[in-house]
Amino acid sequence: MIGIIAQLPIKEGKQADFEAMAKDLMEKVRANEPGCLMYTLYKQQGSETEYYFMEQYTDADALAAHGKTDYFRAAQPVFGECLAGRPTITRMDEVS
Repeated sequence: MIGIIAQLPIKEGKQADFEAMAKDLMEKVRANEPGCLMYTLYKQQGSETEYYFMEQYTDADALAAHGKTDYFRAAQPVFGECLAGRPTITRMDEVS
């Protein structure tokens, strides 16, 4: 299993646009990617602009397939407009 935590700093005033895009993306990922076991957006408590995607994939192929989907690629311009800085992506391997 591969885990991903993506920390996303969002511009003030862009939260609603970001959340709408993220909710649509979560719905599409859950409906179309059996190799993605978790794809959930969280907002940091006490912050209006710090968001985190928590993701879990069965393997590297499932993660690679996620990044190649049309809907993920289509979401990138909205991500870019909403980001206040570079995202921090942490990739982890499950300990079993």
